[in-house]
Amino acid sequence: MKKALIIGIDEYPNAPLSGCVNDAMAVGELLKTNGDGGPNFDVSLKLNIKSKAEFLDLLESLFSGDAEASLLYFSGHGSEQGHLVTPDYKGKDLGVLMSEVLAYANNSKCKNKIIILDCCYSGKFGESPIIQSNESTLGEGVTIMTASSRDEVAMESGGQGLFTGLFLQGLRGSAADITGKITPAGIYAFIDQSLGAWQQRPIFKTNISHFISIRDIEPRVPKSILRKLGQYFSSPSDEYKLDPSFEFTNSPEYEHELLEPHAKQENVNIFKELQLFESVGLIEPVDEEHMYFAAMKSKSCKLTALGFHYWKLSKDTRF
Repeated sequence: MKKALIIGIDEYPNAPLSGCVNDAMAVGELLKTNGDGGPNFDVSLKLNIKSKAEFLDLLESLFSGDAEASLLYFSGHGSEQGHLVTPDYKGKDLGVLMSEVLAYANNSKCKNKIIILDCCYSGKFGESPIIQSNESTLGEGVTIMTASSRDEVAMESGGQGLFTGLFLQGLRGSAADITGKITPAGIYAFIDQSLGAWQQRPIFKTNISHFISIRDIEPRVPKSILRKLGQYFSSPSDEYKLDPSFEFTNSPEYEHELLEPHAKQENVNIFKELQLFESVGLIEPVDEEHMYFAAMKSKSCKLTALGFHYWKLSKDTRF
């Protein structure tokens, strides 16, 4: 079981925002299902909550039990003092301290606790207010992703949070690996690469032994085909020998110069899978720019560095 608490707050009395509710709705909608429409997170969407007390009650419920994953997404105001600001802020009591949220996560029996914050100064999350240190104090199974560093504001772009806009792109597939899995680390890497040196810098902190996928999409290479890497290449240094019979256009049905041997359906089917591997960077033609010419000139293809990684996974039956 995976559950997600999605909070977006626009309605602050003296400092209203405009895009947080829409961002929260978009994140919640994507997390509900995987790319194939199957169920993913059981989402609780809370918009414009009114008070700190309500927020704390929601946190207690989120991190109770022993779910496989409990995910918090917050979009709203963050304070320089380390609060997730609630609309009933008063004086120095601005809302829920980030350290309070972390305490719930650290004490939770849920296997994976994922906290995603799109608010100003969110990089303070995980720091200890007691020892006055900016070192993280994350419990086992806790992962944090924030829109900005500890002393930066979180910007908006096109009516939505800059960070959340990229986060949504990642969830839609831009951060997926070849098998279609989207992990927090994959999303962070995508966001980090998308933001320039002069823009806000996202923060990623984690204390886990392995990443879970927070959303799956259709893999770019079906697993049934990906597993054949180990069949086509007996060792990572092998080259797979090609010839014109692998190219389907090398057939009397097409008007051009034919080369021996002519297209064979068995080899054509293999070549389609090899070309699929090549399209995602797992193999490359040897001494030719394109797989077509490698086949027509009886050259070969070989694994790339990434291909070696997935070759080993296929050999070890890891997917």
